[in-house]
Amino acid sequence: MIRAAGDAFFDGSRKWFTWLHLKVLTAILRCRTAALGGHVDECSSCGHRTISFNSCRNRHCPKCQANARDRWLEARSRDLLPTRYVHVVFTLPHQLGPLALQNKQEIYSLLFRASAETLLQVACNPKYLGAEIGFFSVLHTWNQQLLHHPHVHCVVPAGGLSPDHQRWIATHPNFFFPVKVLSCVFRGKFVAGLRKLHAEGKLGFHGALAHLQAPQAFAAWLRPLFRSDWVVYSKRPFGGAEHALRYLGCYTHRVAISNHRLVSLAEDRVTFRWRDSAHKNKKRLMSLPVEEFLRRFLLHVLPRGFVRIRHFGLFAHRRRAALLPLCFQLLASAGVPAHASGPEPKCDSVPPLWLCPKCGGPMVLLERLSPVQARLRSPPLKSKACP
Repeated sequence: MIRAAGDAFFDGSRKWFTWLHLKVLTAILRCRTAALGGHVDECSSCGHRTISFNSCRNRHCPKCQANARDRWLEARSRDLLPTRYVHVVFTLPHQLGPLALQNKQEIYSLLFRASAETLLQVACNPKYLGAEIGFFSVLHTWNQQLLHHPHVHCVVPAGGLSPDHQRWIATHPNFFFPVKVLSCVFRGKFVAGLRKLHAEGKLGFHGALAHLQAPQAFAAWLRPLFRSDWVVYSKRPFGGAEHALRYLGCYTHRVAISNHRLVSLAEDRVTFRWRDSAHKNKKRLMSLPVEEFLRRFLLHVLPRGFVRIRHFGLFAHRRRAALLPLCFQLLASAGVPAHASGPEPKCDSVPPLWLCPKCGGPMVLLERLSPVQARLRSPPLKSKACP
């Protein structure tokens, strides 16, 4: 569909189209084609050989996230505690959408900080838990219709360390934290962070938002944000570490839209499936012009180097080495098996990345191909003159 858009899309998008957008589209166009080179693999059982083209590995590419997700989940499997987990989602009001699009680095980082500080602060309060918790946070910026909808998914163990680090404190079996409290604290922290960013001159204002550069106008613009509750969703505690691992796989390496949701490309229109959450998650079809589809897709390109999966509290990189073994020890002393998520995989039992399409045996790499070699050994393109 990138090719179908043609030069008309690029000519009509000059006002907002950047080199980063071009980099993403170019990577998707070249993904798994001879332009990126390839490799020759052979089945160790039946000797079947095949040539495969390399992936672009761009984090916005719908075809390249499955392997990245599996590697990340394998690395995290040893950190997941043998306890129930909670899924909490913090969502920004739609009024902040235009500001977020113009200041992705600052606003998305603030969303991570405000949501994390909210969970940590409420958890430390003896009225709710009185413990130190840890969790993963994953940023998503889209809804099912590809519109801009920034929110953070947090997967949190249903409990934490006591202040003296001598025992594990579990939450109520069917309840985590009151969402009204989380919403109020989150709103206060985020708006305070916005004011600080504005005072430090770290926010940019363009187009219809240019008038917000003035402090008085910005303060007046913020005031209505306190007149409504901000949306915070908290699912009831579920499963254990193994369940949480599968659950995380649904959120960690998602892109704005995956290939399986695409239905057709016809007459310069893209048709895709979407889930209508307002009507019991009924599946519907949406048809958009190719240019509009690409515009919506590119809304969700993240700034260069931006980290969209982050760890906080007990799972923070600088603390996990000391605190996670303590958590496992305390949970084990409370009667929870240290490896409730299953035995650790043995080094010699790691499954092969690719199985033979003929016999199911493991494929091994024989030869790497440069882009030139891959083009020479790829199937010839059909001539337009051929019937």
